[in-house]
Amino acid sequence: MSRLRSLLFFSLIAASPLLMAGCGDDAQSAPPEEEAPALPVETSAAQVGEISAFFSGTATLTADEETDVVAKSGGIVSRIHVEEGDYVRVGQILAQLDDERLALEVARAETDLLRLERERDRNEEMFARQLISAEEIERSRSAYDAQKAAYDLANLALEHTTVRSPIAGVVSSRMIKVGNMVQTYAPTFRVTSFSPLLAEMHVPERELNKLSVGQEATVRVDALAGENFTGRILRISPIVDPTTGTFKVTVEVRDRSRKLKPGMFGRIGVVYDTHEDATLVPKQAVLTQDD
Repeated sequence: MSRLRSLLFFSLIAASPLLMAGCGDDAQSAPPEEEAPALPVETSAAQVGEISAFFSGTATLTADEETDVVAKSGGIVSRIHVEEGDYVRVGQILAQLDDERLALEVARAETDLLRLERERDRNEEMFARQLISAEEIERSRSAYDAQKAAYDLANLALEHTTVRSPIAGVVSSRMIKVGNMVQTYAPTFRVTSFSPLLAEMHVPERELNKLSVGQEATVRVDALAGENFTGRILRISPIVDPTTGTFKVTVEVRDRSRKLKPGMFGRIGVVYDTHEDATLVPKQAVLTQDD
């Protein structure tokens, strides 16, 4: 039995090199694994600077002041002094209605007033010398006062034949021509103030605590690419629209150059938070979890 075990042991030892050789041949015959190609990577150094959080919205620019200038008196238009696009000051003459008849009425009222003034002064002297009664001097005074009121009314009617602008701005529309018959309180011109202009944004209620009256705003319009205009938040509505979930924020922008026009489409940005010495990296270098 022991002899059989010895023969089996030596047989296994003798076969070991052959087994190892067979294993070596299989390992050498397996193809080598290919390495994945390296992806190109562009590096950039992070920078330290200022970063701001801002709200952006859109709105159509509207005029803060705009008025239809009405004729305070009826009459025929005799002269027009301005045209559409002209800038006018407060009180500037825009047009003149025919005033010949009213000028004659003023002249007649003035003549009667001067006559009654002389009579009153003469009667005052006579009353002081007790040459006329108190009733006579009172009638003289009353006649003068009544004529003074008539004279003032005639002057006012004459003044109303001159159409003046109640605000400073640009003549945006002319509704009359020379020779037209204008009725009292009929519109004659429209004057629009170009500064300030207003932009009304409808802001989601979640942004309510980020905005406040007086905050600076930047305004851009598509028609003036590359130009920025400075404004500020003028008022914030305290009521949220339950239908849209937004509240109204009004931005005021002043433009002395008058490049901005009512009706332009504006893009408004309001910075509500700023961090200094922040670490800045390019936006395209930031990957989200979904990426």
